[in-house]
Amino acid sequence: LVMLLALQGCAMVEVSSVGPREYISMKRGDVLTTGEVSANTQQTTRVAGLDEGSCLELNNTCIQALSKVEGLAVDRKLSALAELWLKEAIRLQKSDDFRPEQKLDAWLQTARHAYAYLFYSDRTSSERAFEDRQTQVRDYYNYAVQEAVALLFQQRLPDMDAKGGLTEEKFSLGDWTVYTDYHDVRLPEGVSAPKELIRASTLSFKGLRSSYRRDGFGAELVAVLGDDSSNSEAQNFSEMPSPTFTALLHFEGAMLEQVLSTRSVRLSVHDPYGTRSILIKGQTIPLAANFTAGYGLWLARTDFATQSLLTLFGRDAGISRPHIFLMQPYDPNRRILLMLHGLGSSPEAWVNVANEVLGDEGLRNEFQVWQVYYPTNIPISFNHAVIRKVVKDTLAFFDPSGKARASRDMVVVGHSMGGVIARLMVSSSGDDLLRSLREDLNADEDSFKAVEDKLKPLVQFEPIPNIGRAVFIAAPHRGTEFAGNRIGRWISSFIKLPLTLLEGFEDVLMTIGRADPKQPDGQLRRIPNSIDNLDQADPFIRAASALPISPKVPYHSIIAKLKPEVPLQLSNDGVVPYPSAHLEGAKSEKVIVSGHSVQETAAAVLEVRRILHEDVRLHEQESD
Repeated sequence: LVMLLALQGCAMVEVSSVGPREYISMKRGDVLTTGEVSANTQQTTRVAGLDEGSCLELNNTCIQALSKVEGLAVDRKLSALAELWLKEAIRLQKSDDFRPEQKLDAWLQTARHAYAYLFYSDRTSSERAFEDRQTQVRDYYNYAVQEAVALLFQQRLPDMDAKGGLTEEKFSLGDWTVYTDYHDVRLPEGVSAPKELIRASTLSFKGLRSSYRRDGFGAELVAVLGDDSSNSEAQNFSEMPSPTFTALLHFEGAMLEQVLSTRSVRLSVHDPYGTRSILIKGQTIPLAANFTAGYGLWLARTDFATQSLLTLFGRDAGISRPHIFLMQPYDPNRRILLMLHGLGSSPEAWVNVANEVLGDEGLRNEFQVWQVYYPTNIPISFNHAVIRKVVKDTLAFFDPSGKARASRDMVVVGHSMGGVIARLMVSSSGDDLLRSLREDLNADEDSFKAVEDKLKPLVQFEPIPNIGRAVFIAAPHRGTEFAGNRIGRWISSFIKLPLTLLEGFEDVLMTIGRADPKQPDGQLRRIPNSIDNLDQADPFIRAASALPISPKVPYHSIIAKLKPEVPLQLSNDGVVPYPSAHLEGAKSEKVIVSGHSVQETAAAVLEVRRILHEDVRLHEQESD
C-alpha cells in the first residue's frame, strides 16, 4: 500500500531552466546547423508514436513510417519529412556507394516536401512569416535545390554542349522527368553553356569588406562561362564571365496529394538582377540572390595585379588596348556607372566600390557597372581617344538606336589617371590642344599640316553626350611633381610602348623631323608615355587642365590628404597635391585623410554612394 501511494505521488512533469545557447539550439538547431534533426522533428516523431531513438537512427525507415501516420497537422508532418529527407540526402551525398539517380531522388524529395509545406499546407507562407520553422524549411528547400541542380549539371553538361547550350528540354534521370526553363536568363553572345557551376553559399572572400545577398526563395549559383575575352581582337567588351543565377524547382500539381506523388519537376533559372520576385500559387515570393559571389570569383580568378604591371612596362602578357567589362548582363533599363582605374592598376582598384554599389538595392536597381581596363603605359591622349571609341562601340552594340535608358545619363568615376581621362570625356578641347601640340613640337606649318589629320582625333573632341555626371577621385588634373622627379623619371625609363602604337605614330615624328632639345646628340623626339604626361610641367597636362568642362555635367571631387596636420593647400596624398586635384565649380568636394588609393577607404565608398543616391533622387524628381 505504501509503495502504491508513493508511485501515485511521483511527479510526472519536471521543470528546469535553459541558458541562451540551449534556447537558440532548441529553436534553430537542425540538420544543416548541427548535423542532428531539430527539436521540432524529434517532437513530431514522438507525437506520431514512433520510437524516437530507432526512428531517427534508421532514417529511411523513419521517413516511411512517418509518411503513413494519419492525424498529424499537415505543417508539422511535411516540415519533419523535409528535414528527414535532407538528412538522408546528405548521407547519400557523402558516400560513393550510391548512384547519381539515388542521390538526386533524395534531394528532390527534400525539395518536394519543403515546397509542399511552403505552398500547399493548411496555412499560407504569410501566415507563418515570423515562425522559425518556416525559415528552416525554406533553407531545406534552397539547399536541396542547390545540390540537385549541381548534380543535374554534372550529368547533363555533355548533352548541353552537344545541343548548343541552354536549350529548353525534357529529360529523365532515374524515376524523375525534368523540364528546363531558361527564358529568364541570357548568356553572352558566343557562349553556349557554363563550363562550371559553383554553389555561391560555399564561397568566402578576402579583400571584400562585405558579401551582399538577398534572402529569399531559390538556390544561389555562379555560372563560370570560361576565359574572359580581355585580349580578344573580336570585340572591345565582355560581359561578366561568372554571372550569378538563382534556380528553382517547381513540383507540378494543383493539390497537395498531387505534389507529393508527382515524378515531374520543372527547373527554372532566373537572373536575380532583373527578377526580384516570382508568383507561386497566388503568392508573391522574394527571389534569393547573391550579388557578390560572381564578382568576387571573377576577381579572384584573374591575375590583374600582375597583368597590369606587365602592361605598364610594355611586357608580354599585358594588354594593348582598352576593354570594357560588364559586371552583369546588359540591361537596357539601367543607367551605366562607368569606372576608370589609375596608373599601373586594373578593375581590382574598384573591388569594394563596385561591390558596395551592387550591394545597395537602390543603386543596383538604377545602375549597371561597367569597368574600363586599359593599358596605362600609353599617352593619356591615346587612351582617352580609344576609350571614347570603345564606350561608343559597346553602346552601339547593345543599343543600336541609342534610345535605351542605358545609353543616357551615365555616371563616370575615375581614380588618379583615370580621373584625368574622365575629365577629358566631359570637356571641350576646341583648338587648344592642337595648338599646344604644335608649339611643343616646334614644327613649321607645312610639316605640321602633313600630320594634322592624324593628330586631330587625339586632341580635338567634345563632351560625350551620354555622360550626365562625373566623379574625380585623387585625380592629378594639373599633374604631379612625383612624375617629373628622379624616381618618376627612373620608372618612366623602363616603360615600353606597344609596337602597334609606335607603328601608327612614329611616322608622325619622322615627318616633323625635329630633334628633341632635351635629348643629347640631336636624337629624335620620343613619344611621351603616361608618366611623362602626368608631370606637372608636361605641355599636354597643362593644356588639358585648362579645358572647359561641359556646363551640362555636374562633377564632384574626392581628394586625399596624407597628413591631417598639414594645411589643405599645402597637402598631398603622397602622389597628387591638393591644388592639382581641386577643381573650381565642383558640386561637392570631399577631403579624406588617406593615401593615394583613397577610393578603397570606407569614407570614399560612402561618398560615392551619397553622390549616386543624390543623382538618383534628382532624376526621380525630373521624371515626376
